[in-house]
Amino acid sequence: MSFTDIYSIAGSAMTAQTVRLNTVASNLANADAVSANPDDAYKALKPVFATVYNKSQLSAEQALYPNAEVRIVDVVQSQSQAEQRFEPSNPLANQEGYVYYPGIDVVTEMADMMSATRSFETNVEVLANVKSMQQGLLRLGEGR
Repeated sequence: MSFTDIYSIAGSAMTAQTVRLNTVASNLANADAVSANPDDAYKALKPVFATVYNKSQLSAEQALYPNAEVRIVDVVQSQSQAEQRFEPSNPLANQEGYVYYPGIDVVTEMADMMSATRSFETNVEVLANVKSMQQGLLRLGEGR
């Protein structure tokens, strides 16, 4: 495994966490969006990740330690039901006076946001440590 592999792995993880943060931001922004019809209510977005092992073009020794990167497979809509509320004064209320809010759990979204942020920060630390290791190798080479 080379330093380039480590950069690629950490980079893929940071990209995945960025997608996760984007979906959380969208979900939180639309948590109070109202609709007149439950089918038109915003549905929370959730990213789907997969592990991709990169074993191609490796020697037999390198194949013992394959790279495992993260890939974004899809971003799917939640199947949660819209929350019906009686708000007859709301301009979007239907004939019965009901409006529909997305079935978004703000606390869960905030926990996802914190988790994604921590994962991103962890991978930034990985990159910083790799950079430090590479600089140490360069200093060794200068000592000759």
